[in-house]
Amino acid sequence: MLNSVAAGRRLALRATAFQLGAAALVALAFLFQGVTSAAAAGLGGLAVALGGLVAGWIAFGKGVSPATGALGRVVAGMLLKWCVVILVVALALAWFKLPALPLLAGLVTVTLVFVVTNSIQR
Repeated sequence: MLNSVAAGRRLALRATAFQLGAAALVALAFLFQGVTSAAAAGLGGLAVALGGLVAGWIAFGKGVSPATGALGRVVAGMLLKWCVVILVVALALAWFKLPALPLLAGLVTVTLVFVVTNSIQR
């Protein structure tokens, strides 16, 4: 076995840390447009980071299990991740009336950081 459950947990936490940093940087970049735009960009990034943390918690929460159970947890984690992201985006747009473009910029940037972070081999 090449990877342990603990290594997966560490990877999920490391990815979340990088995502939170990227969300802060995107929010800082949109600060020149105003506090509302910065909040939207930060919330978009935070939605993806929170969803990724939930997905990692579900995928690696029970420890070692048979392949079908592990695959089911990974799929359930990804579904719940995107449910969290969609819920936060819907609330940000409908309830808080935040601007859509900074929100989308935060979502895309933090999603790309997730891909880059997980593609780096240690």
